[in-house]
Amino acid sequence: MIQLIIILLFTSLVHAKTVQWLTIDGAIGPVANEMLENALAEAERVDAELLVVEMDTPGGLLKTTRMMCKTILASKIPIVVYVAPSGARAGSAGVFITLASHVAAMAPGTNIGAAHPVGLGGFGSAPDTSGIMEGKVTNDAAAFARTLAEQHNRNATWAEQAVRESKSITENEALSLGVVEIVTPNANSLLLALNGRIITINGSCRYAGHSDGAIVARPPMSLRLRILDIIADPNIAYILMLIGIYGLFFELYNPGAIFPGVVGGMSLIIAFFSLQLLPISWAGLLLISFAIILFILEIKITSYGMLSVAGIVSMTLGSLMLFQPGVSGIQVGLGLIIPAAIITALFFAIVVGMGLRAQSRKVVTGVEGLVGESGTVTIDLNLNGKVLVHGEIWAAHSSTPTQRGARVKVTSVNGMELTVEPLSDQAS
Repeated sequence: MIQLIIILLFTSLVHAKTVQWLTIDGAIGPVANEMLENALAEAERVDAELLVVEMDTPGGLLKTTRMMCKTILASKIPIVVYVAPSGARAGSAGVFITLASHVAAMAPGTNIGAAHPVGLGGFGSAPDTSGIMEGKVTNDAAAFARTLAEQHNRNATWAEQAVRESKSITENEALSLGVVEIVTPNANSLLLALNGRIITINGSCRYAGHSDGAIVARPPMSLRLRILDIIADPNIAYILMLIGIYGLFFELYNPGAIFPGVVGGMSLIIAFFSLQLLPISWAGLLLISFAIILFILEIKITSYGMLSVAGIVSMTLGSLMLFQPGVSGIQVGLGLIIPAAIITALFFAIVVGMGLRAQSRKVVTGVEGLVGESGTVTIDLNLNGKVLVHGEIWAAHSSTPTQRGARVKVTSVNGMELTVEPLSDQAS
């Protein structure tokens, strides 16, 4: 009897179903798309019961969103999008991904909506000055949202309103309006709600099975994706951009330093890569670029700090405008922008102050540095003679005859001849 029980337990464990679990927390970009593809491939490899995508996103790139929706629609395994934990949201791009899922679920205290595509074009798209392109993108996104909703018998009218009017609703409103199918507080209750549910995939029905007793697999993110996920953070991208600006400035201010230039160049390249993963504002980027130009001009032009002040103002405004939080939910925190502006102001105040002090300082090198220096007569000065100044013998001229060994002061330099006068009453 005991042996039979052990065999039955072993058999149940061998045939236990698996639920693949993926967590997406942040902006929708190439990193999130690769994470979804990897998780789906692993789910198909182990013949998982379903793939759950736990999502909390403010939005992201429209192009990447379309790619992720195509991956979900083409999946042979049921994909459940779960907007969680409490306080999470499926904003902008997250709306499309939720609508594309085979089962949509939300946790209490979450919201979904605001999918207007303005600002979702990302780095590298031309600015729209006429409004025609924005209208085309909006119409295209609205049709896309509607067809995704109709694909799974969801509220297509609300889906279109979320795009055109930036409508946003809570989890209970989403459930009552037919935008999602499940509202549940945690992973265990979600699997219990999915247990035995009939899911339609590409027109055919698939039984969800006993998902409540399935083994939940949460594979760790690869090192490569972790690094890409870190640099895709808007605050990290902003810090890298600042490091790049300071590094290049140091290199231009002190040519040959090498290290600041190398670090600055690498930081700027990584920052530009990060910015192309994020929805940015061209106005903010242009203001920051203009600030860099002003900082470089400060090195070449004596403006007594005016160019630095203008550069700091331009950089601060550009930082505030770099992202559009009202549309995509992505922004650089004021807790980072304000200290960066203060540090930049202090840095350039010190640099400009040092420059002004250097300009007002007496020249101590070259020919001009000889004026005011003292020397010793080596050959009697009878109008013309020789003097020793700074360890060098110079031809000298003096209107006052001066004997050898007397101390004289340089009053001017004419070519290779010094004009001197006695330091005291040493004339012959």
